[in-house]
Amino acid sequence: MTATPTLVEVEEAAPSSAPPTSGKRVLTRITRDKGALACLVFLAIVVLMAVAAPLITRLSGWGPYQFDSAAINSDLGGVPHGALGGISGSHWFGVEPQNGRDLFARIVYGARVSITISLSATVLTGVLGVVLGMLAGFYRGWVDQVISRLMDFLMAFPALIFMIAILSSLPSGNRPVLLVVVISAFGWPYLARVIRGQTMTLANREFVEAARASGAKDSQVVFREILPNLRGSIVVMTTLAIPGYIGTEAGLSFLGVGVSPPTASWGQMISSSVSWYSVDPMFFAIPGLFLFLTVLSLTVLGDKIRTLIDQGEAA
Repeated sequence: MTATPTLVEVEEAAPSSAPPTSGKRVLTRITRDKGALACLVFLAIVVLMAVAAPLITRLSGWGPYQFDSAAINSDLGGVPHGALGGISGSHWFGVEPQNGRDLFARIVYGARVSITISLSATVLTGVLGVVLGMLAGFYRGWVDQVISRLMDFLMAFPALIFMIAILSSLPSGNRPVLLVVVISAFGWPYLARVIRGQTMTLANREFVEAARASGAKDSQVVFREILPNLRGSIVVMTTLAIPGYIGTEAGLSFLGVGVSPPTASWGQMISSSVSWYSVDPMFFAIPGLFLFLTVLSLTVLGDKIRTLIDQGEAA
C-alpha cells in the first residue's frame, strides 16, 4: 500500500504567494493614511529641493549669496519693496531685509544644510549606538560596565548647554562637521541603552544558544542572529531622531554657535528675522514654517512607522 501525502505536506508543497516585505507593508500602509501621505509628499519635496538646489536656484534666477539692492528700500533701512516681504515674479518668497538676498534660494540651500547635518548625525549616532549597545549587551562584564558608565556620564549632562559651550569654544573651521560630531557625541547613548537591553534579552534566546552550540563565532552570532532582530528598534529610533537633530541644528544656529554666515540655515534665518518681524513678518514666517512642517512631518512619519513595526512584531 502506497503512502499518501498528508494535508500538511500538500499545503507545504503548494506554491503560495510570498507575504510582502516589512518595507513594502509599511509604505503601503503609509500611502493609505492621508495624514502620513501628506507628510511623506512634503518631505519628498524638501529632499528634492535640497538635492537639486543648484538647478532650482538657476531656474529661479537668484543664488543664495546674491544681493539685489533694487529689491529693498534703503531710505527705510532696507525694508523690501512691495507687500509680503517683496514677494514677486523675480523673488518667489521675497527677499531678506537690508541685503536683498533671495529668500527662496536661502530656504532651498538651508534645506540642504539641515538635511545633510541631521542625516549625517543620525548615521553616526546609529553606528555608535548599535555597535556599543550590542557590545555591552552581548559581552556584559567589564565591557558592559565601561560602556554603561560612559552612557550614564553623557546622559547626565544637560546636552544643549554643553553643546553651546563646546561649539562656542571651538574654532569656526568646518561648522557642519563640528555640529555632526557634537550632536552625535551626546545622541548615541539613548540608542545604545535600548540596543543593550534588547541584546541582553536576545542573547538568552534559544536560537542564539543553538548557534553557539553549533560552534558559531561571536561575530557570527551577533551579525546573523542578534542584529536582524534589532532591525525594528533601530529603524524606529533613528527615524524619530532625525527631526530632533534638525531642531537641534536650527536651535544652535539660532543661538549663533551653529552654521556660520553666510551659509544658509533655517535657524540662522529665524535668528536674523527677530529684529524685523514687525515690519517684515514674512522673513520670520517662511523659514519658521518650513522648519515646523519638516520636523512635524518627520515626527508623524516616525510615529506611524513605529506603530506599524510594533503591529508587525505583535503579529
